[in-house]
Amino acid sequence: MPGLDDEGMCFCCGPRNPIGLHLEFEMMPEQRMRTVWTPREEHQGFKDIVHGGLVATVLDEVMVRLLYVLDIHAVTASMETKLIAPLRWGRPYRFEAWVVEDRRRAVLTEAEAVDPETGARVARGKATCVRVK
Repeated sequence: MPGLDDEGMCFCCGPRNPIGLHLEFEMMPEQRMRTVWTPREEHQGFKDIVHGGLVATVLDEVMVRLLYVLDIHAVTASMETKLIAPLRWGRPYRFEAWVVEDRRRAVLTEAEAVDPETGARVARGKATCVRVK
């Protein structure tokens, strides 16, 4: 990707990052990107509750990964996160992202995290991503 070099050290998906999340992604129908993340014990904030900043990080990553796969060279400029219910470590959560609107310079994306056991949405995010040259 021109202007966005990848050395494999991304905290979320980098295979060379020894402390990374090592997320894997799957393109879904209707141009949606999906990843499943099972937080570990060391991802806690308060006891048994996953740190909200990490939840926001995974939401951001799934949105930007979608753009990358769609060959849209963009980075997150602003993001809004809503944590709806606490995530618990040791449980897998499904994160999905989609494009809401593709403007000239900016692309608006949204994502959600769902507890596959209950089907309940536990977090959501919205981002404005700007194209890079």
